[in-house]
Amino acid sequence: MATILRKTETLKDPVAMKDFLFSKGLVYEFYKTPETLDLILGQKGLNDAEKAEVLSGLEYRFDQLKKEHGYKANDLVVLHDEVPGIQDMLAKFDKLHIHTDEEVRYIIDGSGIFGFIIDGEKFEVHVSKGDFLSIPANTNHWFTLDKNLRIKAVRYFKDNSGWTPVYVDESQVLVNV
Repeated sequence: MATILRKTETLKDPVAMKDFLFSKGLVYEFYKTPETLDLILGQKGLNDAEKAEVLSGLEYRFDQLKKEHGYKANDLVVLHDEVPGIQDMLAKFDKLHIHTDEEVRYIIDGSGIFGFIIDGEKFEVHVSKGDFLSIPANTNHWFTLDKNLRIKAVRYFKDNSGWTPVYVDESQVLVNV
């Protein structure tokens, strides 16, 4: 279950957390992953066949999200400390940026941190297994792995071309600090 760190408080209560994120235009849900995938998800890395197996085991979720939100594609990203070039990869997303399409993540293993500046407020959402987060297009945010250096996330897309990060100068964004 996610945790939200704000300047003035830490939110752990699921209802308060979901309400806060909704007030910021973000969609948060918690979806338990199927126990049948626990063994494969417990591995540090996954080969292409194992990724396909995981996506197949989550096809019911994709079907539901296609109907509800119009997603057209999905994939599985697997990041951990032994991925070649992991620091360079993370450096692309740990700076404030936006996307021209919504960014949607369903965390199925591991954990990470999404940071946001919305309505002048800077806050972090610490995500872990079961957390589903949808970030609207043009929302100021960043992402990094936490101290565990491990995450598996299903990404959902309406338009893959809108996923390229557009960097934002944080000094130009009003922040209530």
